Amino acid sequence: MSGRRLPVILALGTAQTLAWASSVYLPAILADPIAHDLKISANWIFGAYSGALVIAGLLGPRIGRQIDRVGGRPVLSLSNLMLAGGLALLGFANSVSMLMIAWLLLGIGMGYGLYDAAFGALGRAYGEAARGPITGITLIAGFASTVGWPLTAYGLAHIGWRDTCFAWAAAHIVIGLPLNLLMLPPVQTTSAAAEAMAKPHIPIDRTMVLLALAFALVWIVTGAMAAQFPRILEAAGASHVEAIAAGALIGPAQVLARIFEVSFLSRYHPIVSARLAFAMHPLGALIVALTGGTAGATVFAIFHGAGNGVITIARGTLPLAIFGPKNYGYRLGILGAPARMAQAPAPLIFGFLIDWMGGGVLIVSSALSLVALGALFLLNVRSRLSEN
Repeated sequence: MSGRRLPVILALGTAQTLAWASSVYLPAILADPIAHDLKISANWIFGAYSGALVIAGLLGPRIGRQIDRVGGRPVLSLSNLMLAGGLALLGFANSVSMLMIAWLLLGIGMGYGLYDAAFGALGRAYGEAARGPITGITLIAGFASTVGWPLTAYGLAHIGWRDTCFAWAAAHIVIGLPLNLLMLPPVQTTSAAAEAMAKPHIPIDRTMVLLALAFALVWIVTGAMAAQFPRILEAAGASHVEAIAAGALIGPAQVLARIFEVSFLSRYHPIVSARLAFAMHPLGALIVALTGGTAGATVFAIFHGAGNGVITIARGTLPLAIFGPKNYGYRLGILGAPARMAQAPAPLIFGFLIDWMGGGVLIVSSALSLVALGALFLLNVRSRLSEN
């Protein structure tokens, strides 16, 4: 990995950690206290969060096209302003309407500032050499929940949820904005290239459909597991303590898998990493079914975390390897939109399935993962590469 890229990776990885910690991982800690103060059900907060995911998905193609035209610096910098504004408004919220407007701004900020935008920025800056930097920022941001949840919980305990939101908003202005604004490399665009990229044509062919389907299905599983993981393990026979202890292994498993990807799997086409990653959740679920208890819960958490860690990388590297860097950001936006919108209702739907099926819900999540894996095996990567 080039030494000149390391400062960019460190800066963007830190900014991504901040973005994820203060948006995606916020409701898990603050939903209940916000609902208590506003005298509403916590479902309002999770519903607003789901709406934010939909907004981020709908904005994806437009944001990707903007990155292709002007690079990631202005786009990711804008995300810090939007996230800061949303968090500040959330801190002032005293009604459901203000809560919804706050999450509207947060949804826009998430669209402009999470992985798809960061991957697009790296693809625009480094072209086909972006695989290493993409993996690098996910290694750092893989600790977003590890850092974000304790910091949010600490703020909640010592300064309250409102000031915690204000603190996260200030962090975007003081830390995130300078990192994105000053550290991301500028891109050079000629007037002819800008005009060509203004209205790109990306055919929605068989390969695009299969990729969009595969990522949408696994993102349903990812979203459901992020919100319901302990409940699912308890329904499968683990105790509450065992479920919590197993869940704590997901973050380290993600990071270790990403280290393995960059140190070993990077010598192969990203389709290899993606297929292995998509298979990990069903394999872990099978072990839970066969063993149960502490051992099964632990192995399942490791398998799921490892797969999820590499899936995040594959979402950026696989389209780049298949289609190349041209219109990369726009393509990521198109591919990511179905995944974001499919992920939004996943926690609620899986909550109902757990009540109905108990531990059998892992059959559903495994089936979704296996269908996604099948979609990857239907990709004709070799002939596709020869066309580009």
